[in-house]
Amino acid sequence: MQSDSTHLLPNGKNRRLGFFSGIPVLFFLFFSGQGCIPYLYHLGKEQAKILLQRKAISDVLADPEIPETTKTKLKEVEKIREFGIQHLALSSEGGFKSFVQLDRPAIGWHVSACHPLRFESYTWWFPIAGTVPYKGYFSFEKAKEEEQSLKEQGFDTRIRITAGYSTLGWFEDPLFSSQLYEDPGDLASIVIHEMAHATVYFPGDSLFNESYASFVEDQGADEYILKIGGPKLLEERKRSEEETKLYKNLIIETANLLKAAYSEGGREDILLAKKSEIISNFRKKILQTKWTKINSKKLAERDWNNEDFIGMLRYNSGTGYFRKRFLEVGKDFSKFHDEMRKLKEKSAEDRKALLDEK
Repeated sequence: MQSDSTHLLPNGKNRRLGFFSGIPVLFFLFFSGQGCIPYLYHLGKEQAKILLQRKAISDVLADPEIPETTKTKLKEVEKIREFGIQHLALSSEGGFKSFVQLDRPAIGWHVSACHPLRFESYTWWFPIAGTVPYKGYFSFEKAKEEEQSLKEQGFDTRIRITAGYSTLGWFEDPLFSSQLYEDPGDLASIVIHEMAHATVYFPGDSLFNESYASFVEDQGADEYILKIGGPKLLEERKRSEEETKLYKNLIIETANLLKAAYSEGGREDILLAKKSEIISNFRKKILQTKWTKINSKKLAERDWNNEDFIGMLRYNSGTGYFRKRFLEVGKDFSKFHDEMRKLKEKSAEDRKALLDEK
């Protein structure tokens, strides 16, 4: 089983899908030799459809055929985008000036995989975005085929819905119909997260990129809710998120236990036994906790594996580090982004060490 290699295949989760429309001939020949043409064709075709289907939000708002509920949400997105630029110092190249009505329930689906006895992600590589631990598709069936191939190689796998989409400022990223969340806080979260990717991004360092964007998302969404609804609305939102936060912390706690167990090493059978015990205890904690919104029985029955836990760390590492730096610059987002950009000269491993600081 392959366990520590970077696979020369592009990814389509929420990275620069659009670059395929002008892919250089040498890259085309290279990928031809890797057997990637069907995948490139899939991405290129769907990306072209997105570019052709985009409609300026101003035009959508003027269209009498568009439901008022949709228009209300689009107006909210315009406010969030402006708030992100003016108050959170996010890049104006972050998109959300156009809209795409999808003919499917999600933007796409992405496949991730992890070594079954190490916290070691299976990775893909492609130009510009670098090494990434997920491969995206606009077709659920194609994602299932990719996942099956990885399972047959012995990896722990998971398919996730692609909620966000960013070309990192290379194209004007649209808002998709699947992102029109009812809650203004949820709507602010997705917009701010994707705008953050266009503000600071280090090719090949998904751990830092996603964790940074998640931190900016959390801080920025709170500030937006405070602005539109005051302390009372923000407090209500935080109360409603307490259960989700508890659930997330439980996954992170379990992830760290698994990570520590794998770091100790040992025979495969012993590691498998430790893994089974840790995940079994995790299931028990889920069932023992009193939830109001979470279906504990359904979650406990889920086939949990390494990818579930490392996936949570991928988006939620370094919170303490980011908060510390944010406070050091007086909660000034512009200065905070500048401090993050300075980390460009560091290696991904050095940045990971910063995120691991207690």
